[in-house]
Amino acid sequence: MKNTFLAFALLLLISSVSSCVILSPKKYKALLGTKDSLYTAFNEGLVKIENLEGEVSKLKKDTSMMAEELRELQKDYNDMDANYKRLKNNSSSEITKLSGDLAAREKRLKEVEEVLRKRDEATNALKEKLQQALLGFTKNGLTVEIKNGKVYVSLTDKLLFPSGSIVIDEKGKQALASLANVLKQQPEINIAVEGHTDNQKINNLGQIKDNWDLSVLRATSVVRYLTENEKVQSVRMTATGKGEFQPLGSNASAEGRSKNRRIEIVLSPKLDELYNLIK
Repeated sequence: MKNTFLAFALLLLISSVSSCVILSPKKYKALLGTKDSLYTAFNEGLVKIENLEGEVSKLKKDTSMMAEELRELQKDYNDMDANYKRLKNNSSSEITKLSGDLAAREKRLKEVEEVLRKRDEATNALKEKLQQALLGFTKNGLTVEIKNGKVYVSLTDKLLFPSGSIVIDEKGKQALASLANVLKQQPEINIAVEGHTDNQKINNLGQIKDNWDLSVLRATSVVRYLTENEKVQSVRMTATGKGEFQPLGSNASAEGRSKNRRIEIVLSPKLDELYNLIK
């Protein structure tokens, strides 16, 4: 482009000279001025061209860099879009699964709550029946109460046994007979008989060595009477001795020791249905 402009300027100068064979000094000076102007313009044009070519080169380089950045951004976008779609699909699956699990757990929770409600209703009804059946023995130290979802029938030793004995007396047999009438009508109830004593040492009781012996033997005496005489199913019964280690009162007083010497008959509904639900 530089050579083209120079050739054009020289051609213009030659044409001007050839068209005038004889030039006046004035015209000659004018022609020289024109030549100088053309050279000046030519040089300025060269500078502008170089500047423009530099800008074009820079723009091409910038364009190339921007194109590369655009490709990287497009790749990042495509990766993010793919990840988003994958996460969205996975989230939908997880949400669906979680919703199903929550629904199943809520159903089981309602079933457990219903079983517990029925258990509490049965326990309260059993307590009412026992209180009515054993009403005549409350003055002799018999109590009926609910603790931890179970019915506790507590009979002091003076209601069941002579002092230091494991043989049930007549008053005790009457109380156990009234209790058995209710228990035989409630076959879904498990029965645990617990013997308890005070902390006084055993003296001169023959085969009974200590309070452990006394508590166990009194419990088994009650179990035998209920199963053998009153025909309560043996499979429902357990007998345990707690000795002196679960007192109700202070062993420092006669009143407290009297509370501690007792038989507790613990009645609990069978919870097979509940156990099956929470497996």
